[in-house]
Amino acid sequence: MKNFKACKLSYYLILLSMFCLSSAIYSQVTPAEYKAIDLSPFLDATHHWYDITDNDKVVSPVPNQPKYKPTQITAIADNILLYQKNNGGWPKNYDITAILTEEQKDKLIAVKNDLHTTFDNGTSYTQVEYLANVYTATHIAKYQDACLKGINYMLSAQYDNGGWPQYYPLQKDYSRCITFNDDAFIGIMEVFKNILDDQPEYAFIDAATKQKIRTSFTKGIDCILKTQIKDNNILTSWCQQYDEVSLQPAWARKFEPPSICNAEGANVVLFLMKINDPNKEIINAIEAAVTWFEESLIKGIRVKTIPAEKTVYKFRTSSTDRIAVNDSLAPPIWTRYYEIGSHKPLFCNRDSKVVYSLAEVDRERRDGYGWYTYKPQEVLNKYKVWHQKWALK
Repeated sequence: MKNFKACKLSYYLILLSMFCLSSAIYSQVTPAEYKAIDLSPFLDATHHWYDITDNDKVVSPVPNQPKYKPTQITAIADNILLYQKNNGGWPKNYDITAILTEEQKDKLIAVKNDLHTTFDNGTSYTQVEYLANVYTATHIAKYQDACLKGINYMLSAQYDNGGWPQYYPLQKDYSRCITFNDDAFIGIMEVFKNILDDQPEYAFIDAATKQKIRTSFTKGIDCILKTQIKDNNILTSWCQQYDEVSLQPAWARKFEPPSICNAEGANVVLFLMKINDPNKEIINAIEAAVTWFEESLIKGIRVKTIPAEKTVYKFRTSSTDRIAVNDSLAPPIWTRYYEIGSHKPLFCNRDSKVVYSLAEVDRERRDGYGWYTYKPQEVLNKYKVWHQKWALK
């Protein structure tokens, strides 16, 4: 009888062990699911990982790389922690939803101290925002710790004049410039504004860190106001990048000249319009930019994408081309760049040769870069309500 009971107990213990083992395996294969967190801020980085040649990639996608579902937020957050460097920042151009192989994970762990960290292509500040939301949903401490580490990275990267470089630690190239391109500067400021506005996902931020953020935010606003381009003694928009010492418009990549930039400038204005109770300087900056957008709009032009012979370039493969066509019914459009001084629409090739029409741009850049934008229209659409609320107070 005792042997029977012993055997029965052993049987149940084996069953329990098998259940625990199967549960552990299942939990690895199927992570817990929560309400999905917006992944759209990572789309540009994801596109670059799969579609753009980048020699700085530590890992590249495998064929048919599987992905986590948007509701598997802790698995995605674990990926974000895997990519996070020891200084608290992140490298660019990876798909954070990819289910990584063990070999890919090992490679990422091995380069934790390779501090090629950046704000380019929506990097670092987007990871901070995602981690804040994951911690708020789960209260798992490691996500809070990584988020705070990312915030401290952003604080450390700021210049004394209030701007942010594209990369930090600083590189020996144009990435040292204060960078509005791809929302590097404004993306950080958006996160800091949300923290200072006591958004619920940042409720865990301690008072000392919040005070550092407040000081940083104030310096950032001051830098934004100082860098608005005054041309012919009239305030216009902003450049994509500025010399980090002189605060003068500067070259970035060889096809990105110092100029009045309406795409990034519109994003700056949309951010400034979110500020509650703006001071006179902010109001004047917005009013001047709106006037510039109204004066620089182009009517009767539509940019059309057309099929073209497949061509493999150094950084990308192209199967299309772009042309500007006359269309009396087309909505207002703006070029990305306007020449400082003449205010003529401006384009550029990889050899840094400035040209004045899309047709003069080499095909690789013509269909591989956003030379036209509708972004200022978002400003104009919101301006009337903003003006009545703040400018007429």
